[in-house]
Amino acid sequence: MMRSLRYALAIVVLAATQAPVARAAERVDLLLALAMDVSRSMSQPKFQLQREGYAAAITNPQVLNAIRSGPHQKIAICFIDWSGPGEQKLLIDWSTIDGPASAQRFGDLIVRAPRSFFNSTSIAGGIDFSVDQIARAPFEADVHAIDVSGDGTNNSGRDVRAARDQAVAKGIVINGLAILTDINQAQNPQHTNPPGGLEKYYRDFVIGGEGAFVMVAEDFSSFGRAMVKKLIAEIAGTRLRQHAAATDRNADRR
Repeated sequence: MMRSLRYALAIVVLAATQAPVARAAERVDLLLALAMDVSRSMSQPKFQLQREGYAAAITNPQVLNAIRSGPHQKIAICFIDWSGPGEQKLLIDWSTIDGPASAQRFGDLIVRAPRSFFNSTSIAGGIDFSVDQIARAPFEADVHAIDVSGDGTNNSGRDVRAARDQAVAKGIVINGLAILTDINQAQNPQHTNPPGGLEKYYRDFVIGGEGAFVMVAEDFSSFGRAMVKKLIAEIAGTRLRQHAAATDRNADRR
């Protein structure tokens, strides 16, 4: 009997020592899902300019300096292609950016990634998919954001405002980068040049959450410059929200 008891105890101890130890998720300053429009309105030259613009922005020294100025000195990003309903793809899974080497690796992956879709434009689908990616991210951050770039309105799938509102209710900020199209060159003006302009459309229908904003690329060739400004603004906004949260916590302790 004693021998059996000792054997059973040994099995329990061995199982306990071999059980996986839960580890706290790595902390970063920002979780950012980059969601790129690859719908029909994106010609192949425009598609390539977007890819190169994203890669150049992530590796830009000003962006890297902004990242290094945060408390954790790193952010986590993933990269998504989206087009019509049900047409979303995670091209690059969550990765930390903490300096030139990691930024260059991520940028190289963006440039080399083939196009996933060429269909209608479901901004709502892109937002919903991005929300799911944030939920499964293996990192922790005080600020969660989706960065939507596109050149047209939501013309398929569910109401984009419903997708936006549900994301914001989960504490996610949605920022937009509206790529303008000269109406004289537009193949589908109702889509790329809605009443009031695409910037207004993004402001009214797409962006949401505390500090959300729209930036404009006057054309596809200026996309990279606009993306640099956008990333810096997102990172700077993260620091402001972190400072405000810390101030509130300190006030509560008094």
